[in-house]
Amino acid sequence: MDAATPTSRNIYNLAWPLALKALMLHGIIVIDAYLISSLGETALAAMGIAGAVAGLLLGILFAFSNATQIRIAQSFGGAGDLGLKTAFYCGLIINLVSVFLGVLLVIAFGGAIIESAAKTPWIAEQAQEYLHVFLLVVFSEAIGQCLGSHFNGCGKTKTTFYSYLLAMPINVVVSVVLIHGLYGAPQMGVVGAAYGSAIASLTRVAFLGVQFYRQNRLFLDVKGWTRGSFVVAFKRHMIFSLPIAGTFLSMTLGTQVCVLIYARMSINDFAAITLIMPWVQVVGTFGMSWAQATGIIMAQLLGAGANEATLDTFLRRAWRGAFVAAGIVSSIYLILCLSSPWIYDELEAETQAAVLLFLPTLLVLPFPKGSNAICGQTLRASGDTLRVMNIFVVGQWVFKVPMTLLFVMVLNLSVGWVFALYFLEELLKFPMFHLRLLSGAWKHAQVQDS
Repeated sequence: MDAATPTSRNIYNLAWPLALKALMLHGIIVIDAYLISSLGETALAAMGIAGAVAGLLLGILFAFSNATQIRIAQSFGGAGDLGLKTAFYCGLIINLVSVFLGVLLVIAFGGAIIESAAKTPWIAEQAQEYLHVFLLVVFSEAIGQCLGSHFNGCGKTKTTFYSYLLAMPINVVVSVVLIHGLYGAPQMGVVGAAYGSAIASLTRVAFLGVQFYRQNRLFLDVKGWTRGSFVVAFKRHMIFSLPIAGTFLSMTLGTQVCVLIYARMSINDFAAITLIMPWVQVVGTFGMSWAQATGIIMAQLLGAGANEATLDTFLRRAWRGAFVAAGIVSSIYLILCLSSPWIYDELEAETQAAVLLFLPTLLVLPFPKGSNAICGQTLRASGDTLRVMNIFVVGQWVFKVPMTLLFVMVLNLSVGWVFALYFLEELLKFPMFHLRLLSGAWKHAQVQDS
């Protein structure tokens, strides 16, 4: 064994804080859905529709922040403080501008989208109120995601984990109080969950900002920019980021379009899929965090100019771990689905039965999804971002979205068949990802020149 090659333990040390951070991030949504479920299926439908629009804005942020994280990891492996400073500030400006433009679009068109998807005026009203408050979260996360990308890219994933560890209990407590009007607070219902998320997000960003200043002093002591000019560096950062942003934007937009199509199903089926999707994201973080940690280390290795033998050995170790993670995820899905009648005992029997229809897909989904994620993160780390984007675009817009429309609007299939499209999409992408990775071109990438 090459002692210089990162081990599975190195991946694990990065992955577990990422996984717990993601668990808490998505867990907030699960908790909000659980708390709101006591208000009935119509309240869940309102949250699901508003979440579809808000998720699009957050997806844009996650997209550009993911690109910034890769650039920071590459700089951490090679270019040093100058590259770290450049990547961070380029990413921050991109996040702020993209959120500003996104919010303008929501203000202009969000109401019409919500009204077209809502089955009743009450659902539309609650969804719009939730969304307007949630915009505070979006502005806060424009800064918070960039700060998190810096710490993750430098291998300090525990810092971002601690920020969510601080924010999650704040979110839960404030949401419970405001949803139900406890201790003299106003009873806000669905909107109370949005206020809880906003207060928690602002707290998290404040924590990350203090840590960033303490560790780097905002990079005020580092003079200049890579390539000798901020304008040139910003342009190169954008060129690198756009395919990654396009990938995430395609995924997010495709997912939200599917949610709006799901809203055309019965309220029970829509409520069931609104409940299960946060669980899919929460439990799936075990596999996705392993892949993300693999991508961070791979970007550092490529930035440091590691040889092919080191890259191959590391990738084999990462892949073995990914299959173990997939098995764990599949087992947790089994337990959750079988326990759903007790977890959501206040919901109607038809809604609970719909949740059980998702089980066959959930048992097999983690395996191709986890392997595809290892391929995608490795290719992104090498700068092969355009190919990754194209694969995701094909999966979303050539297959999943049209098939969802066909299954729901034309064939009127059961929600179990509609949900199975998530697995079929991963099978479609599987050969495209793996053939690209096996070609080996990514091993020769000159990431500092990109």
